[in-house]
Amino acid sequence: MGELRYKRVLLKVSGEALGGEKGRGLDFDVIEKVCGVVARCAEEGVQVGIVVGGGNFWRGLKDGKGMHERVRADHMGMLATTINCLALADVLERMGVDVRVQTAIEMRAMAEPYVRSRAIRHLEKGRVVIFGCGTGSPFFSTDTAAVLRAAEIDADIILLAKNVDGVYNADPLKDPDAVKYDSITYDDVLARHLGVMDSTATSLCMDNNIPIILFALKDPENILRVVHGEKIGTIVKDIGGKDHD
Repeated sequence: MGELRYKRVLLKVSGEALGGEKGRGLDFDVIEKVCGVVARCAEEGVQVGIVVGGGNFWRGLKDGKGMHERVRADHMGMLATTINCLALADVLERMGVDVRVQTAIEMRAMAEPYVRSRAIRHLEKGRVVIFGCGTGSPFFSTDTAAVLRAAEIDADIILLAKNVDGVYNADPLKDPDAVKYDSITYDDVLARHLGVMDSTATSLCMDNNIPIILFALKDPENILRVVHGEKIGTIVKDIGGKDHD
C-alpha cells in the first residue's frame, strides 16, 4: 500500500456499527474484523486512538422515552460507551495488541482515568488507546468527544467510520439521485446541514483545523487504506487545509 500518510489518528466508530446488521448489542464478527485492521495499523507504526459511541446499547432520550432527565440519560450513554471500549480492548489484547482504556468519568476498577499526557505517552509507546464516556459531560455527543480527543492528542486526522461511504448532498438511502462529495469544507457542511457530525463537533473541528475523512466501516480495510493515503470516502477540511492529496 505504500508509505504511511498519517502517523497519529483518531478513529471514531459508531456503536451501531459494532452491533452489526442489527445495530444492537455486540457483533463480535464485526468487532474482530475492525480490531484486526487496527492491529495491522499499530504493527505498521500508526499511533491509534479510538472513540466509540454507545448507540448499540443506549441512545439517550431516544431510547429513554419514559425519562425526562437528559443528564441522567446521557450518563447512561457514557456507561454504554464503556461496554464497547472494554469489548474492543478484549479483542485487541487477544490479537497481541497492547491496549489502554481511559474513561472521562473515573472507573478505576476497569479503566484508567483520562489524562492527556498519559494518553500521549501510551501512543508514543505503540499502545492503542480507547477513550470512553465521551467528554464526561452531558449534552455533548461522542462525535464531539472524538474531535476533542483528536485535538488534545494532536492527531493528524479523524477517521470517521460510519454506515455510509461518504458525505452526500442528500440521504443516499432515501434519494437515489444523491451526489457524493469527494471533498467538502466545514463551512459547507454546517451551511447545508449535512449529517457528517453534529454542529458542535463540526465547529470544533473547524476551529482547530482538524481534517476528517468519513468512510464506510462495512469494509474495515478502508481504515488501512486511509492511513496509507488512498482516496476513500469524503474528506472534510478547511479551504486550503491539510488533506491526503
